[in-house]
Amino acid sequence: MNSGSSGSDELTVVHVVRHGEVHNPGGILYGRAPGYHLSELGRKMADRVAEHLAQRDIAYVVASPLERAQETATPIAEAHGLDLAKDERLIEAANVFAGKTFGVGDGALRKPANWKYLTNPFRPSWGEPYIDQVVRMSAALGAARDAARGHEAVCVSHQLPIWVIRSYAERRRLWHDPRRRQCTLASVTSFTYRGDAIVSVGYAEPAIDLVPAHLRGGVPKPIGSAGK
Repeated sequence: MNSGSSGSDELTVVHVVRHGEVHNPGGILYGRAPGYHLSELGRKMADRVAEHLAQRDIAYVVASPLERAQETATPIAEAHGLDLAKDERLIEAANVFAGKTFGVGDGALRKPANWKYLTNPFRPSWGEPYIDQVVRMSAALGAARDAARGHEAVCVSHQLPIWVIRSYAERRRLWHDPRRRQCTLASVTSFTYRGDAIVSVGYAEPAIDLVPAHLRGGVPKPIGSAGK
């Protein structure tokens, strides 16, 4: 993703936004399942991101097809008078545990039927391979970059795909401790391209005061130029 160039020094910024809080009283790992919408707090987060980006030179807004992403992107698109596009490549990562409650404290790790999915955390064996997420996210961000050449674009996606593409751009290993992802709800990870090459990655949390403390992300190494 960091190699190659269009032959131009033109700068384009692609902001990749994680959706806001979802209404999920059952604590389900919803994954790609339809029907999960932003909560009232999540809508406030979406409005906050729209305010954060209101003065930016946004020329294109696109989102994952899932409702929570579309609803997060809507106020951003409206603030700039743009139609909201949809890109399947921005969708949540596939996970075999989708539709279930799954976590360290709920007994799922002790169920023999689940052990076959937990054999390789480096791939990972329980869901969409990290490298596959890199490929589709690279293509989605590239398409957004092309649609907003010389300006800025917004892509609304989901935590794991955003973290994986950022890790790839910054040349970190793809496998990781989920607790260390710096990609909290309604966060903005910004990729600056010179031509077709990513030259820097930035990160902002415009709605952090609205995010419950237990849902805030980790802190990896300091961000800077891509690949540093």
